[in-house]
Amino acid sequence: MKKIINTPKAGQPIGPYSQAVQVGDTLYISGQIPLDAATGNLVLSSLQDETRQVMTNLGYILEAAGYSFEDVVKTSIFLSDLSFFGKVNEIYGSYFKSDFPARETIEVSRLPKEVNVEISMIAVK
Repeated sequence: MKKIINTPKAGQPIGPYSQAVQVGDTLYISGQIPLDAATGNLVLSSLQDETRQVMTNLGYILEAAGYSFEDVVKTSIFLSDLSFFGKVNEIYGSYFKSDFPARETIEVSRLPKEVNVEISMIAVK
């Protein structure tokens, strides 16, 4: 049985998808972009601010489902330019203390709304 997870704290989906879907003990979180739910605006002031907003949105979704970053087992990071890896990795890494999730980081030609970073996650309880 699947359960749809949506929270007004995170940026609302910009298409026909859910923020997350829980199936059993596994939570699948859709790719998040740096959308500030409070203002409805994208956070594009710096790559670091974009990444923090993405991670904040992911945190809100994890929280809404009763999970935390400690439950994350897999992430996918999509970057508009792989040269951003170091800056994104530094911010991303600060959200995990140990037992880091599996991950891939991929450069793509474009991301929704012309952002520089999008991250999706899978978490398991």
